[in-house]
Amino acid sequence: MNFARRESLMPQEEKLEIRKSGKRLFVGLPKETSFQERRISLIPAAVKTLVENGHEVVIERGAGQAAHFSDHDYAEAGANIVSTADEVFKTDIILKVSPISMNEILLLRGNQIILSALHLGSHSKEYFKKLIQKRVTGIAFESIKDKTNAAPVVRSISEIAGTTSIHIASEYLSHPEYGSGRMLGGFTGIAPSEVLILGAGTVGEFAARTALGLGAFVKVFDNSIYKLRQLQTRLHQNIYTSTFQTTELLKSLKTADVLICAVHSKQQRAPIIVTEEMVSQMKEGAIIVDVSIDQGGCVETSHITTHSDPVFIKHGVTHYCVPNIASRVPQTASVAISNFFAPVLLKAGELGGLDRLWEADYFFRQGVYLFNGILVSKFISDYYDLPFQDIDLLMAAFK
Repeated sequence: MNFARRESLMPQEEKLEIRKSGKRLFVGLPKETSFQERRISLIPAAVKTLVENGHEVVIERGAGQAAHFSDHDYAEAGANIVSTADEVFKTDIILKVSPISMNEILLLRGNQIILSALHLGSHSKEYFKKLIQKRVTGIAFESIKDKTNAAPVVRSISEIAGTTSIHIASEYLSHPEYGSGRMLGGFTGIAPSEVLILGAGTVGEFAARTALGLGAFVKVFDNSIYKLRQLQTRLHQNIYTSTFQTTELLKSLKTADVLICAVHSKQQRAPIIVTEEMVSQMKEGAIIVDVSIDQGGCVETSHITTHSDPVFIKHGVTHYCVPNIASRVPQTASVAISNFFAPVLLKAGELGGLDRLWEADYFFRQGVYLFNGILVSKFISDYYDLPFQDIDLLMAAFK
């Protein structure tokens, strides 16, 4: 007894407790088929955690390759590697970054959960009818909220886009063909480069943080005084700010070395803020990174480019207009997305399924747009003239 008592008081080896989930989840990770989509929704470390908690993960061969995660990494983590998308689309929960395509809908067996982006404006009425026919439950991760009513996945991606936009600008500003041969920033005896940012949201904030960190002189324009004031508070310094006044904007454009367009619109099209005439008055070798190109761009001379052919020159100004900038750094972006999805799936398992999670979590429930093939998004209903039912009433009926 004395020995046992002494033994219990001695330092013990720490043991990691593996909690048994309330429901075993069957999750599928297909290879992304959307143009230039390089991200994946779960990284190997997240898969390992899910498998250790009793869940099964099926992944299509090569799905993580573009984000520099090998099939070996996933196999070591405990995933089941399969050769075709057909096998993945037989799982209970399909986890994607890009929206499910019309061709992928055909692969569904029915009565499954799709957790991915939605990108409402890129679909048709027929698209939603096909999902409804398959009795799908659809969850749009860009609509999922947290307790502050913010969208955590969108914010993470926006943070990456804002930071990356400055690295892109720095690369092209010093480029012998596309830039002026300047370093973004400045140091003793050399005036800092000027970075003009349109939009004081998350993308604009992280672009400003990165540019300031590199020593640039930063100006931010936005029509919300509240956002501008909030931005200065978060940056802990009084940077130059202004509303979108044409005279002030043109004055700043003429001296800017870099223009970052980070204006987000709640409508389908970003507003044109910088006209072609304004672009023609910018410096030779200045750089425009139009992050708003996902919504059409807020510079009149912008048009969509690709990761393989990202820039063009107009009026002596280099334009970078690649949608989905986060895919330029796919591993970083994949980690950010996985950091959201993995805890969500673990919690769903503990509660007894994703349906139990959105039943218990009002904020997560904001992402549900289809429930067992019934449209529960009033916005989609109005947009495509489709019948709609309230999700709270439906959940009560299914109990």
